[in-house]
Amino acid sequence: MADFDPEKFEDKYEHYFPELQRAYKQAFETMNNTYDSELVHAIDQAILAESEPFYEGDGAFRVELPENPVEKLGGVIVDEEKAETVLDRYLDELEAELQAVFGFADEL
Repeated sequence: MADFDPEKFEDKYEHYFPELQRAYKQAFETMNNTYDSELVHAIDQAILAESEPFYEGDGAFRVELPENPVEKLGGVIVDEEKAETVLDRYLDELEAELQAVFGFADEL
């Protein structure tokens, strides 16, 4: 992969689409192997499909979610606390994958 350019990340889908796909896929696979696959799939499809990754600087990424994300899990029977816990863990995993894919994992 070419060197990461924070300015190019402004147009991330034009410049870094394959890397973003890889980070989201790797986070999904890790979560799917650890947590309830139905819940993980629902989070992926209903919440993370509408998420937006941002580069914060110094190798850190942030993933912005849609408003009231847990409410988007309509078809999955799960209590709100468990859904929030798994979603928080998923975000941590996704941010770590973004750092790894873009070569920042060893710097932090």
